[in-house]
Amino acid sequence: MLLKNLIIFLVLLIIAPARGQKLKDTLRDKELDEVVITGTLKEISKDDSPINIDIITPKLFQKTATTNLFEATSLVNGVKPQINCNVCNTGDIHINGMEGPYTLILIDGMPIVSGLSSVYGLMGIPASMIERLEIAKGPASALYGSEAMGGTINLITKNASLAPKFYLDYYGTSYFENNLDVSTKLKLGKKADWLISANAYWYDQIADINKDGFTDVTLQKRISGFNKISFNRKHNREASIAARYVYEDRWGGQTAWDKEFRGGDSIYGESIFTNRAEVIAKYQWPLQERIITQVSYNLHDHDSYYGTTPFMAFQSTAFTQTYWNKIIGKRKRHDLLIGLAYKNLWFDDNTAITQSADGKLNQPENVNTTGLFLQDEITLDSASKHKLLIGVRMDYHDVYKFIPSPRIAYKWAPNYKFIFRVNAGTGFRIVNVFTEDHAALTGARAVEFVNKIKPEQSYNGSLNFIYKMRATKSSMIVWDASLFYYYFTNKIVADYDTDPNKVIYNNLTGYAFSQGASLNASLASPGNFKFNLGVTYADVQNVNKDSTGELVNTWQLQSPRWSGNIIVGYNFPKYNLKVDFTGNWYGPQRLPILPKDYRPQYSPWFCLLNLQVSKTFNKRIEVYSGAKNLLNFLPDNPIMRPHDPFDKNASDLNSNPNGYTFDPSYNYAPIQGLRFYVGIRLSLN
Repeated sequence: MLLKNLIIFLVLLIIAPARGQKLKDTLRDKELDEVVITGTLKEISKDDSPINIDIITPKLFQKTATTNLFEATSLVNGVKPQINCNVCNTGDIHINGMEGPYTLILIDGMPIVSGLSSVYGLMGIPASMIERLEIAKGPASALYGSEAMGGTINLITKNASLAPKFYLDYYGTSYFENNLDVSTKLKLGKKADWLISANAYWYDQIADINKDGFTDVTLQKRISGFNKISFNRKHNREASIAARYVYEDRWGGQTAWDKEFRGGDSIYGESIFTNRAEVIAKYQWPLQERIITQVSYNLHDHDSYYGTTPFMAFQSTAFTQTYWNKIIGKRKRHDLLIGLAYKNLWFDDNTAITQSADGKLNQPENVNTTGLFLQDEITLDSASKHKLLIGVRMDYHDVYKFIPSPRIAYKWAPNYKFIFRVNAGTGFRIVNVFTEDHAALTGARAVEFVNKIKPEQSYNGSLNFIYKMRATKSSMIVWDASLFYYYFTNKIVADYDTDPNKVIYNNLTGYAFSQGASLNASLASPGNFKFNLGVTYADVQNVNKDSTGELVNTWQLQSPRWSGNIIVGYNFPKYNLKVDFTGNWYGPQRLPILPKDYRPQYSPWFCLLNLQVSKTFNKRIEVYSGAKNLLNFLPDNPIMRPHDPFDKNASDLNSNPNGYTFDPSYNYAPIQGLRFYVGIRLSLN
């Protein structure tokens, strides 16, 4: 019924008459003609792209106090930042209900946020270095290789030549959280611009609202620095080099914990030290042809204890790719892209994953992947109403050998008001459980692998409709609707149900799927009122054989079937005042519970709403203040047996007749209630 009503609604929109030149001019407004690169590795108008891309700019995530990439993505319909541990608060980003490892995080088009950093590094990417975020839902392995199965988030860093000469943004909250961003721009003669920026986040005030004896939020001290040099070259050829460093010290646990208890079994704590360094470079060759080389390298040093369990890991990732973009054919209708990519991943830790079978030798992973990709974007008619994109990638992996990834996309735009897109493709993912799944290390559960893990494969199809409907003479409502379906084979799942003391990993003997629809409505207007409203339905299930050989459907953990976002703003130009109301709402999610658990298996409906008021002085200074979690929503009983985190008395049947064990993985919402903040932004051009 949902799909039927959606299709009828879209048909009515398509046949609605176009009205007036003013509307057409509004449609060409800058807000609607943004440039994207994620879908095709080249700059293209968002409306012209055969791949549908969502864009987040600083204007959007500054509508509420946002410190990092993890928080910024919450403003996109169908995207959910997910905290995976109630103690150390590490998290990942879900797209259309699928877990974080299915989301590929890129920085300037390069896949350097993976493995350890996809779990422990997302909060260390400050919002101040973001020029824009481009989010593509659906597999993109044909262009980006492994991990791009569920979606891609491409963080475009700020252009040094366009950055303000000086920028400062500071805010503090009633929880005594503090965030500071500072940047400056220097001219290196006429040839280059140098952007220097730094971020500091510190929070060291213990809070325990729900009185369970554990910190509600991890205490964090984080500093990072980002430098980028953009070179000014002839014919606007691209060249830049950037470097970033981040250090983080975070801990969560019993409120009496201190560093002297690190690794001990008297007072429970989860303590993580992270050191990370990255270098990113891009260079367009001085040729008539458009040939670009990209290079990146990163080091991630990880030192952590989860109670008495140590996890020490070191990861380095080297990546380079060169691609050639050329328009060919008699009528210049073939936009060809050919590229060669190479990735080396070196990983070592203190777990059995990097040891020999007898446990005597240390054997770090050293894996190479080489990929060749080809893509042709074909304009099928002289009016550019029909476009067809065909792409294929062939990767060669040291262990899994040849892995093909094709995709196809078609776009039809009969006029400036309507866009129809259909996409289909495949994706693959090579997994390291200990770097991607925090549950493999935290709490009291032992880890067990049933068989040798195989690479996952996915097959995807999606339909996207965009309709720009007149609201007034100078404004319109942009409707964006999508239908999607993913089919997974060899999906790797964490089994919490078979044994309450274990997390069991294995490839599904059946299959998995994610299907659903999303609808987004936004007002584009030169006026003072703006809004963006979205809703997503995602049915994500694993289908596996039980002990009798029958296929059994299981709802994906922490994946709400219904979710949505709210962004409403109004400007008062006479007073240089803005009021912004933002938020997210979520339907029930299946949660990991223990046998005979007194906690419900499904979370309740809940909503996280925020309000911000900001005032500008002399176009340089902006003062803002607001509140987060206006409804003061808090989850119930997020930690099982917080009074016995080391399970010293778990076997005592008198005090624990149900055999419960300590478990902090029952998570669906932050344990922070209503909180207030105030901040200031200063920008000098």
